[in-house]
Amino acid sequence: MPDKTELERISLERAGRFRILVCVDGSDESYRGLRYAATLSREKDSDVVLLYVRPVDQGLRSGGLQVRVARENMLKWGLELPGIQYLKKGRDMLMEDAEASEWNEKSTHTEVDGDPLGDNKIEYTNAEGKMIVLKLKTATNIATGILDQYNLGPYDLIVLGSSGRWGGLAKGFWDPAVAEKVAVHAPCAVLVVRDLEAGGEHLACTDGSERARQMLERLGQFALRSGATISLLSVSLDVEGEDEARGFVSEAEKCLRELGAPVGQTLTRVGNPVEEIIEAGKDYSMVALADTGKSGIQRFFMGSVAFKVMEFAENSVMIVR
Repeated sequence: MPDKTELERISLERAGRFRILVCVDGSDESYRGLRYAATLSREKDSDVVLLYVRPVDQGLRSGGLQVRVARENMLKWGLELPGIQYLKKGRDMLMEDAEASEWNEKSTHTEVDGDPLGDNKIEYTNAEGKMIVLKLKTATNIATGILDQYNLGPYDLIVLGSSGRWGGLAKGFWDPAVAEKVAVHAPCAVLVVRDLEAGGEHLACTDGSERARQMLERLGQFALRSGATISLLSVSLDVEGEDEARGFVSEAEKCLRELGAPVGQTLTRVGNPVEEIIEAGKDYSMVALADTGKSGIQRFFMGSVAFKVMEFAENSVMIVR
């Protein structure tokens, strides 16, 4: 493993790039998320890391595989160990979108206590400096593996499906769903994918707060990369607050236009914010909201509009921080 100085150097180097962590599990939702990540990563300053988290010693020691054979075949993509076929499919999808550029390949192995295979990754780099990384990571559970991978980042966005195999592998006693746990604790933006259409219109929700403004600036940057149009919504609790909500939407529109991001509809609604956002969001490929600004544990116990929308919405939700 690299020493602290080397890790700091790597982190500083990556800080100047646009990095997306895409969690793949073989489900349709995870590959829809990957398609969206591909639209965001067209520029040469972008890196996409595909991650599959494998519980410690899954199917290795009990199956009697020799460690040396397992590693050699994994790195050659010849042996169908858990998750490898999902990473291979994601790699092929991204390389199709990269216009068949030539890629240099580098493999790395890291020992993990109690597991014969450990962590393995393959880095593909093209002449423009773009990078695609396939990471087969070992962890006690899926959510922990994803959050640990962030610490090896940093990343601008984590993308994961709302359903599929993640919950079944990771769910334990009192353990929340993987998507919820990652969205609560990750320090960056998190996109939970449900029937996401790459290139579809997004709905950004604003309450006029400083965090909402920061969310809009970040989402505007994503929109410039993907070409997506952003519509705006503000919800007032009562009729008396409608004028204020319209003002929030106007300010948000001005913010996005200053960034050069394409703006669609501007909407205001009256009622329960969670219910109104979910209902309005049905007409869009994604709903984007700012988080509460509280720590992960506070968000988990106190809840917020953003996390309730994430839980109950019928389409994709991005929580931006």
